[in-house]
Amino acid sequence: MARARYSRISARKSPSSTLILTLLLMFTFVILILLTLGILSIPSTSSNSSRKANDLSSIAHNSKIHESGDDEGKAEQWVEVISWEPRAFIYHNFLTQAECDYLINLAKPHMQKSMVVDSSSGKSKDSRVRTSSGTFLPRGRDKIIRDIEKRIADFSFIPMEHGEGLQILHYEVGQKYEPHFDYFMDDYNTENGGQRIATVLMYLSDVEEGGETVFPSAKGNISAVPWWNKLSECGKEGLSVKPKMGDALLFWSMKPDASLDPSSLHGGCPVIQGNKWSSTKWMRVNEYKV
Repeated sequence: MARARYSRISARKSPSSTLILTLLLMFTFVILILLTLGILSIPSTSSNSSRKANDLSSIAHNSKIHESGDDEGKAEQWVEVISWEPRAFIYHNFLTQAECDYLINLAKPHMQKSMVVDSSSGKSKDSRVRTSSGTFLPRGRDKIIRDIEKRIADFSFIPMEHGEGLQILHYEVGQKYEPHFDYFMDDYNTENGGQRIATVLMYLSDVEEGGETVFPSAKGNISAVPWWNKLSECGKEGLSVKPKMGDALLFWSMKPDASLDPSSLHGGCPVIQGNKWSSTKWMRVNEYKV
């Protein structure tokens, strides 16, 4: 009777499977080394699972100025999410002190009483809700302004051609801007460049007390922000940003679905002590014609 023959092929390991096993072992070894050195970390689901989008206590606000150590002595830059309703972000040390001083000195000889937009006619008019002074700088006026406008475009991901010219504003003690929307409610203004989609507000000076930018309709636990105790009474009426020279605040007046965002209602609290200098840049949906 013939004996059954067993194939030796099944007993041999395939070269490809051996290679795969070796690569997996090497990959596991590399991961373990990275975890040991702290280069790689495993996200903790226990601490983040209960965190909500509007939990403002998670803001890692750092008011300390760090020096980068380069020849120009520029302060460290980082971006901080402060709200999702409205979408708002702070770019710390967006401008240098030299750039802030340059914009202030450029605007000083041309300051006039600030105006507001008439929702019915779309034209500018005087109003008691805005008591500051200001002036507009032509878009692309010089190299310094072009560099700032390019930086704004990079920050907002909106092309430079969609931005209005810089507006320089000055608030003295007692001056303010009551809560308002930056988007238009008329057809007159939307004909040139379309609806305003976002605003970049740059702080050109520190303010000893008051002068916060406040969002009274923002969603979230507003009293949980780390700087709560440093705010004025007006600043505690909503989510507020305390002016810090060089910082830039980007907030969106429209939602991602292109609808107007009522939570973008914002205002400038009265200055209690000091002077507030700032610069505003509005970004449009379409290209803005100069």
